[in-house]
Amino acid sequence: MSETKDGDGQTEDLIQRLKQALDALQSAKLADWRRRVAVGDLLTDRAENAAKMGFGEGTTCYDNVLVIGSVKVGKHTWIGPNVILDGSGGLEIGDYVSISAGVHIYTHDTVKWATSMGREQAETSPTKIGSGVYIGPNTVISRGVTVGDRAVIGAMSLVNKDVPGGSKAWGTPARLAGTI
Repeated sequence: MSETKDGDGQTEDLIQRLKQALDALQSAKLADWRRRVAVGDLLTDRAENAAKMGFGEGTTCYDNVLVIGSVKVGKHTWIGPNVILDGSGGLEIGDYVSISAGVHIYTHDTVKWATSMGREQAETSPTKIGSGVYIGPNTVISRGVTVGDRAVIGAMSLVNKDVPGGSKAWGTPARLAGTI
């Protein structure tokens, strides 16, 4: 790595010290939890991340979660890594919800905007996730959908219609697969 333009080497020294600190944090995370995480998750606390967003007590949120617009989240909800919570049309998530890695929950789409060559606006509709809901990894929930309390959504599903409380649904598009 080259020195700064003034030749003082301060930037290189700072980078080396940061790398050493990050290596120490990664080693501690690996020893304590047997996991490796992104730099942001080494430097932040998931409960503090959620609290700063105004989410409910006991809720945790990885540092790399993208939160847009008005998103309300209840108590004791787990929001995994690489999640998108789009609240541009209003998003409400209940208590004791498990949102697995890679889930995308939308309240808008730009279909009409794109197909009209920009003459139409993006469409928004509120989306609601009840309490006691499990959402499997890499699931996409479309704008305007309501998922009722105590529902289970299987991994890699496309949820483009409401899912009643106490139901299991999965697939692309998601179909009801029974009750809890």
